[in-house]
Amino acid sequence: MATSRRFLRPLLYTSIVAASGGGVLYYVNRPRSLPGSDPASVPPPRYTDNGKLSPPRFPLVKTRDEQIADLKKSSGIRSAVDAVKETTSGVPGSASKNYQGAAEGEQGKSQDEEPYDLLVIGGGATGAGIALDAVTRGLKVAMVEREDFASGTSSKSTKLVHGGVRYLEKAVWDLDYNQYALVKEALRERKYFLDTAPHLSNWLPIMIPVQKWWQAPYFWAGTKFYDFLAGAEGIESSYFLTKSRALDAFPMLRKENLFGALVYYDGAHNDSRMNVSLAMTAALYGATVVNHVEVTSLDKDANGKIIGAKVKDRVQEKNGHQAEEFSIKAKGVINATGPFADAIRKMDEPQTQEIVAPSSGVHVILPGYYSPLKMGLIDPKTSDGRVIFFLPWQGNTIAGTTDAPTDISQNPIAGEEEIYWILSEIQGYLAPDLNVRRGDVLAAWSGIRPLVKDPNSKNTESLVRNHLITVSDSGLLTCAGGKWTTYRQMAEEAVDEAIQRYSLKTNPILQAPRISGSEMIDDAAPLDGTCQTHQVRLIGAHGFSNTLFINLIQHFGLESIVAKHLTESYGDRAWTVAALSAPTEQRYPVRGLKISALYPFIDGEVRYSVRHEYAQTAVDVLARRTRLAFLNAQAALEALPNIIDLMTEELHWDKKRQEKEWTDTVQFLASMGLAKSKLSVTRKDVESGKAGEYDEHERALYSRHDRPADMMESDSKLSSGEKPIVSIHSPVNK
Repeated sequence: MATSRRFLRPLLYTSIVAASGGGVLYYVNRPRSLPGSDPASVPPPRYTDNGKLSPPRFPLVKTRDEQIADLKKSSGIRSAVDAVKETTSGVPGSASKNYQGAAEGEQGKSQDEEPYDLLVIGGGATGAGIALDAVTRGLKVAMVEREDFASGTSSKSTKLVHGGVRYLEKAVWDLDYNQYALVKEALRERKYFLDTAPHLSNWLPIMIPVQKWWQAPYFWAGTKFYDFLAGAEGIESSYFLTKSRALDAFPMLRKENLFGALVYYDGAHNDSRMNVSLAMTAALYGATVVNHVEVTSLDKDANGKIIGAKVKDRVQEKNGHQAEEFSIKAKGVINATGPFADAIRKMDEPQTQEIVAPSSGVHVILPGYYSPLKMGLIDPKTSDGRVIFFLPWQGNTIAGTTDAPTDISQNPIAGEEEIYWILSEIQGYLAPDLNVRRGDVLAAWSGIRPLVKDPNSKNTESLVRNHLITVSDSGLLTCAGGKWTTYRQMAEEAVDEAIQRYSLKTNPILQAPRISGSEMIDDAAPLDGTCQTHQVRLIGAHGFSNTLFINLIQHFGLESIVAKHLTESYGDRAWTVAALSAPTEQRYPVRGLKISALYPFIDGEVRYSVRHEYAQTAVDVLARRTRLAFLNAQAALEALPNIIDLMTEELHWDKKRQEKEWTDTVQFLASMGLAKSKLSVTRKDVESGKAGEYDEHERALYSRHDRPADMMESDSKLSSGEKPIVSIHSPVNK
């Protein structure tokens, strides 16, 4: 008996250890569902027996003019066109508050002269997220933006969708539960983000270089804890790379003092296109969404409660006309203007205490050869203790960010000191034979992060770590702070607060729009009047898959890189973009005229942006619909004549408007890092090629190549056609 126990006990222990180890290995390496890897919810159209293919037909948003007319109706202003429509149709000017029409191109009719349930001021990530959340709860919603969707901070992020490894480190060392909760919330939201917009976001492995042996277990424990917190919301597990494997994955890395590397996974996205998609999805569900409409004042009733706002259409001013001011009536007003939140709050209460502590974050864009195509890098401890990211993005490399107090402006300019600091920090991690030059910077911009202070806190200098929702005595609800990753959670909390404060009633949406463009599938979200934005897929998501670009190549004859770009920027709406692209009159590619030879952006995107995404200026297209201005300021300048011509065809601009677009866009490109000498260039200069010329100082700063060698053919000692080789007649052989 004793003998059997002596043999069975070690066998039992060994079995337990083996089973436990196997379980851990299976959990770490278990099959995962990569975003976009599953077949599209709506399969691509197929060819019929006679060889014809009918591209998808998607529901249309209202035109921008129709949206503005709807805004005016809330205060009782009715256009002559509306009156005629009502007379001829015999239908009273009222209908269900909810979206009821499912026909293509139609939106549900709201009660014409009733106020909106909510008016959202600000069309950034937070404002667009609030509009989508509220309208999918059956509320009547309007959203106005002074500039363009994502024109501020929301287009100038680090392009990451992340929980924040540095926040987790602070949470552990400082035993800070709030930091821990922030990371946990962000990791959950990261998964929702990638599920609802798989075409605009992706998983990205990020490398942490290990320079001392003792850092390996420290970083390993941190990344594994990060994986553990993500749980089911995670994707791939972090892992360690030896020095040789690290250099193989990231060849540009400095070899000296490199022990190895830890690799963990976070999300990346196309921020401004995500923002535009949020706004357009809200519009499809029935929200009144308009850009370039400025709030000039807040309307109040006799009791001092806010009942709406006065606004004006800035596009009319750009066209040389006087902008008509009109009122929008609403039961509740939400201020979601990011860094400009205090300006709206002071419209309400001029003496109110400011809550925004603006911080500048500078990013630079370098050529794509500075980083691998699908591997980023993070330096968790820079020379001054900050964190810097070095990431592949849109074929180039993005590096940043700084973090310093700043003043608030619409288009801040990145300072040379910050640019050189970023270049100096990344040079320390790259191989010494790679010379990171100032002239390699293709674009540089500064985004303003709206850190916030709680006005109700005793310590008014302390900053809120995530976001803040506050309501004034007159009823202005302000939602400020936070970050891109948690926009959805911020929107949910803001709408929850608004429903309670303004006594709003949500309603189920009985006949939701077929955003997928097909009757084959309904959206996964049950729109029952509760928050469902964690399940509401954005415009373009339904028919997207990682192989969709092949269908576009086969049907439209697009260049491969262009087809892939379109599917990753527009999802299934790439069918429409491709159809709007002009023939090249070449054997291949058949369609798609590039607006810049260096990048895959094509003419169809300009037309689509104007017709389906409310683009009203050349900057809207160059910066927020395509990302050319963020990727290469000089290339954006050279593409500007073509952009203005295409938009003139769509919007019928006169000569004065075209000249204004030129001036405004060149000034904007200064905030994208365009050389100062280029700010006075004319269209004729660009079309003649003079925009590419530099003086000696700027050649050293901005030129991506050295000057040509000063060797002329007449200086050669060789006869014409003679090869520089050693011959029998050479002096060395005598």
